[in-house]
Amino acid sequence: MITRGQLINDRYEIIRAIGEGGMANVYLAQDTILDRKVAVKILRGDLAEDEKFVRRFQREAISASSLNDPNIVEVYDVGEDDGKYFIVMEYVQGLTLKQLIKKRGSLTLPEVQDIMLQLTSAVAHAHESFIIHRDIKPQNVIILEDGRVKIMDFGIAVALNAGEFTQTNSVMGTVYYIPPEQANGGAATTKSDIYSLGILMYELVTGHVPFKGENPVEVAIKHMNEPIPSICEYDPEMPQSIENIVLKAAAKNPKNRYESAWDMHEDLETALDKDRFNEPRVIYRYPEKNFDDNDVPKEGRVARNKEKDENKKDKRMNKALIVIGTIVGVLIAALLFVFILWPRISDKPDIEIPDVQGMTVKQARSTLEDKGFEVLGKTKKEASDEVDEDKVIGTDPEIGETLKEGSEITLIVSTGSEKIEIEDYTGENYEKVKALLEEAGITVIIDEKAVSKDDNPEEGAILEQDVEPGTKLGEGDTITLIIPDIYISYPNFTDGTYTEEDVKKFCDENGLTLNVTEVQDLQSEDGAIVYQNMAAGSKVSEGANLRIKVVKNPEVTETPTDTGETE
Repeated sequence: MITRGQLINDRYEIIRAIGEGGMANVYLAQDTILDRKVAVKILRGDLAEDEKFVRRFQREAISASSLNDPNIVEVYDVGEDDGKYFIVMEYVQGLTLKQLIKKRGSLTLPEVQDIMLQLTSAVAHAHESFIIHRDIKPQNVIILEDGRVKIMDFGIAVALNAGEFTQTNSVMGTVYYIPPEQANGGAATTKSDIYSLGILMYELVTGHVPFKGENPVEVAIKHMNEPIPSICEYDPEMPQSIENIVLKAAAKNPKNRYESAWDMHEDLETALDKDRFNEPRVIYRYPEKNFDDNDVPKEGRVARNKEKDENKKDKRMNKALIVIGTIVGVLIAALLFVFILWPRISDKPDIEIPDVQGMTVKQARSTLEDKGFEVLGKTKKEASDEVDEDKVIGTDPEIGETLKEGSEITLIVSTGSEKIEIEDYTGENYEKVKALLEEAGITVIIDEKAVSKDDNPEEGAILEQDVEPGTKLGEGDTITLIIPDIYISYPNFTDGTYTEEDVKKFCDENGLTLNVTEVQDLQSEDGAIVYQNMAAGSKVSEGANLRIKVVKNPEVTETPTDTGETE
């Protein structure tokens, strides 16, 4: 079991779990040498015991680590620590495309174009390095807050192929995007990735996958035999250019697909040009049914030949696994009957599971055993905001259910709250607070409020927050922090303390244009500023015109009189 604070390979300190899959569990960790956060993917226990799988896993991960592309999650390290096989990757925060589609449904066409341009560029780069992804799907694509996308698990998916048909959830996630040649047992080529890109683009445009079924086999058969549904029939306003890209990428016959991911990329660049909206619908040059396997172009078969022998072995292994799986399924069904169904229909009395929530494990165990249940030694761990750490949250089966005497029960124990209590952050530096909150998975939005420099604000200091202190937030929650947008304001030049030279200096320092008008005002001293067009306290904008009026009275002259006195 991986726990917080545990060191992997004496270097990567585990912070928390951030994902769980059929192949591996993913943890956020701190690289104690390079002082950066990383994602550590650790192989699941049963897979780590499969020597062949581990060998393929390590080989493909090392191969993927050679990729250096802004749209590909970088692989930093691959290794083994006390029987735990791991990959260390770049840590990126964002939603998977699958999560985004579930949240919003179909995306706008400019969004689809932007995402697909990034994906085809990344895939093309990998293909140039002779690396095929083999499992392109929206679950393997992360979209960041700034709109960039990153593909995960490049080159690693091949290791899963050997055990693919034993992982039902993995298969259902993959089979919706599987190329016909792979569904038919063939090896993956560069054009296989192009097919998956076409299916992914279909889902981005429509909000759903083109082929569905009750099981993986049914979906795979549709990929091999059924034409992809028309996007233009689904949405009559859809440009034909968009549908044509999907049709060409997701053709059954690889010869009808784009020759390369770069070709698809170039076609996407002009997809939303108005002169392409009503272009003719794509007509396939080669047959889409009953085509020969040799229809795959020579350049696409380079990667296939490399793995041909190993994939033949994998196919035989898959068939054997299916047979073994059937036998195991029958045995499991029998065991379920013997250990679960039979006790329920036996003569033992029915007992209701008592409420043990909030008790210690020892108290809960004693209460349940007194009722006649058997409490398993291994407990389940779950986070809880209501139940204190190490106290019982509930049971499996649930509290209140009626079971036969002697039935087994598993206690569910709290690991404590994953949420943190929000403090009053006003006056603190926003970067420090932002880093602290984001480490707990909280989304932090930084907004600005205009504040005059005359108020002596501290740059970067938090002025306000939209969440009250004492509130508890956790992963997925959002808080907005307000920081000062410091501006320079106009002084009151007419208060008698400023000279024309003072105003000129102010304008030079702040990039303003000064216009001076001289006026007569016998009530004011010479040189006094009696007017300014920009109100005192208003915000200074570079390049603005400041107009002032300066008193310039005529000089008084002495005129002789008849009496000789000065007039």
